[in-house]
Amino acid sequence: MRSGTSYTPFGGASRRELMVAGAGLMLAAAAPPAFGFDDVSLLARDLAARPYAPPDGTLPGRLSALTYDTYRQLGFHDHRGLWADQRLPFQVQFFHRGGLFPEKVEIFEVVDGAARPVAYDPAMFRYGTGPLSDLVSLDDSRFGFAGLRLLHPLNRAEKFDETAAFLGASYFRAVARGGVYGASARGLAIGAGEPAEEFPRFRAFWLVRPGRRDRSLTLYALMDSPSLTGAYRFVITPGAPTLTEVQAELHPRTEVRRAGFAPLTSMFLFDPQTAGRFDDYRPRVHDSDGLAMANGAGERLWRPLSNPATLQASGFADQTPRGFGLAQRAAGFTAYQDLEARYDLRPSMWVEPLEDWGPGQVRLVELPTPDETEDNILAEWRSPTPLTPGRPHRLAYRLHWGVAPTPPRPLALARRWREAAGEAPGWRRVLIDFDESGSDLTPEARINLGKVPVRHVVVSPNTALGGWRLAFEFQPGQAHEIEQRAQLVDARGPCSEVWVRRWLA
Repeated sequence: MRSGTSYTPFGGASRRELMVAGAGLMLAAAAPPAFGFDDVSLLARDLAARPYAPPDGTLPGRLSALTYDTYRQLGFHDHRGLWADQRLPFQVQFFHRGGLFPEKVEIFEVVDGAARPVAYDPAMFRYGTGPLSDLVSLDDSRFGFAGLRLLHPLNRAEKFDETAAFLGASYFRAVARGGVYGASARGLAIGAGEPAEEFPRFRAFWLVRPGRRDRSLTLYALMDSPSLTGAYRFVITPGAPTLTEVQAELHPRTEVRRAGFAPLTSMFLFDPQTAGRFDDYRPRVHDSDGLAMANGAGERLWRPLSNPATLQASGFADQTPRGFGLAQRAAGFTAYQDLEARYDLRPSMWVEPLEDWGPGQVRLVELPTPDETEDNILAEWRSPTPLTPGRPHRLAYRLHWGVAPTPPRPLALARRWREAAGEAPGWRRVLIDFDESGSDLTPEARINLGKVPVRHVVVSPNTALGGWRLAFEFQPGQAHEIEQRAQLVDARGPCSEVWVRRWLA
């Protein structure tokens, strides 16, 4: 068997050979009509039967020492992109290895059912005028690719815009029409926010060449980690919103009890409620400001995000969830006042299960962060059933980048909230602004703070902004932590989503 990475016919029409560099895999089988998800799944299954081999991240010192800012000097020549010389609706560009992204990923193109490697060429990249400028003359295939980005005429027919990117571990991002990058997704999380967190990584990608009229791009990915391997199929449809359908099959090496499915990662630094902690001209800084959920019981819930003093993990038990996501609900440039970061253009993300996920919980992890450079928010689905060797686990869901799907029945959304001192010492006052509910009845409040005393509950029309303002006071006493729930209801039932918050002393 030849060394390197390739996918070629083997032994005529009856057999073929699949090889992945560094894994030492060979699969011989009857030749199907075209390369597809089943081939990647067989690779993942075969890889799971072997001991885990860590990726080689060895690079020349100049590349390995790159910082976040110097890594950005490694640009890509537009004319060298995959399919850039063809009249196709998508193009692909690649990320160079270096800095925070030292591991090499193998990349293939699938044409007419056959997969062939995409060869690394240093002349694809721009190296700037600094210490990397001579790398273009070093024809060293060991450098290779760290990831890829997809381009599509997202906003104007004559211009290809970056639409999605896969870079680092199993992270990927997408952007909706008129927006910019914000929160990220991952293929899988293991032990997120817990000791000994494990980061599975995509080690190979297969890009299916699109037809000239295709509106979606399909790519496959092979995942590897000490605990498991996985086969992934992504179908990316750019637009408003941009959609990503995900099909996964996981093959555990060991029992995995802390797997987080459809994980979303974001950043929350502060909002108007907590802006006083930061000496900043902006009224708010975040990629997302809340966790939205649609549970199997038909409830819609909204959990405002926080930047806590210590790590906080929350679980929302559910059966057959209908969806969850991290949303950027505060709208408009005035809410952020940031001309560079443009947080007002960052997308909301919504996970829509395409099958019954059974019992489990939406899990939210909030980490403390001193600035906006670090992601500190994670949302995921966890099942109580562990993944076990010899039993593949399958998962299918759709990611919405841009806006969350509209609920079947119009419900008032919690747009703003504030907490301050109450009328008497020891009491705290909460104000929540809900938008219009679509109901012609005057709502009342349904509030649950456990055994904590509540008083002065008032629902009044918001004559300035429309909708309704809910106000109440609570007395925390000696409590260190209070789970708060508030909702507007009328004679027909709920007319708003459920506002949920963890109060910390």
